[in-house]
Amino acid sequence: MKRIGEHRTLLGVDKTVTLKELKTIYRNVMKDTHPDKFINDEEGKVAAEERSKSVIEAYHFLVSINPETQEKYKEEYTETITQSNIQDFYLEKSILTVQHLNGKTYEYMGVPRNTYIKMVNADSPSRFARRHVYGNFIYRKAGEVMAD
Repeated sequence: MKRIGEHRTLLGVDKTVTLKELKTIYRNVMKDTHPDKFINDEEGKVAAEERSKSVIEAYHFLVSINPETQEKYKEEYTETITQSNIQDFYLEKSILTVQHLNGKTYEYMGVPRNTYIKMVNADSPSRFARRHVYGNFIYRKAGEVMAD
């Protein structure tokens, strides 16, 4: 959850920002911090490159958790969490990463350690996740393994 706040602060947006607004803000911030603006200032260029990387990361992250993005992929997500069991999962810095047998991976933000421990000890992690994780935490698609 801290990460979400940091990204929103960096771009100066709140949780009600639309994808269109987010894109405009991102482009304007990148215009101001683009490394190419610092032609004869090596120190400024390095600082701009670091800031640009942070801005790009924040933008992509906020797009991935935006309600419009979630709505667009809702059918795929619903199919995954209802039809595909969990292959593997782990918790790192309050982010629960869940890999499904269908190759899709999702991250859930702000998951408490005790919820993770209960999931580890559950007879069926998939059933536990359906009851206690899905729908209770902000999530984003984190990857997909392509079938051969």
